[in-house]
Amino acid sequence: MSVISTAEPFALAAPPSGRLVTTVDELVVRAPVTRIFDIAAAVEHWPAYLAHYRYVRFREQRRDGGGIVEMAANRPFGVFNWPTWWLSEMAVNRDVPWVRFRHIGGVTTRMDVEWSFTPVDGGTLTRIVHVWDGPNWPLIGPFAATQVIAPVFVHGIASRTLAGLAKVAESGA
Repeated sequence: MSVISTAEPFALAAPPSGRLVTTVDELVVRAPVTRIFDIAAAVEHWPAYLAHYRYVRFREQRRDGGGIVEMAANRPFGVFNWPTWWLSEMAVNRDVPWVRFRHIGGVTTRMDVEWSFTPVDGGTLTRIVHVWDGPNWPLIGPFAATQVIAPVFVHGIASRTLAGLAKVAESGA
């Protein structure tokens, strides 16, 4: 259940450099910045647009449109789906614009994410950057992060999310 608040937005900085994993997904969306930004920032509507999202729930909302958000998506593998889940702090900046997340629950705890939107000829360069040092798993954490979690799950879900939201923005819906 979402509790709307007048609380200050989370002060989430841009993803830092020098992390073990950096995953970048980007696409020129044939739509104005405001359209793709508004669709990306309205995370609670993502399951209506994206078949791989099981749900998105705000546990708490901040006055910028961010808050604490719980997300669950499937990573498809042919006819099978691998369920994923994470909890994030979310901040929204309409002036720049960007949407940022800091994962605070799930396997990807401590992951920083930024969606950025840059006007270019023909549309908006929409970029998702994930940075992370991996899970705190003795011995296998770095291997799991660099060889499985980031390339298979993070990129697999983010690339589908970006393509699906781009399709919505380009349709003018």
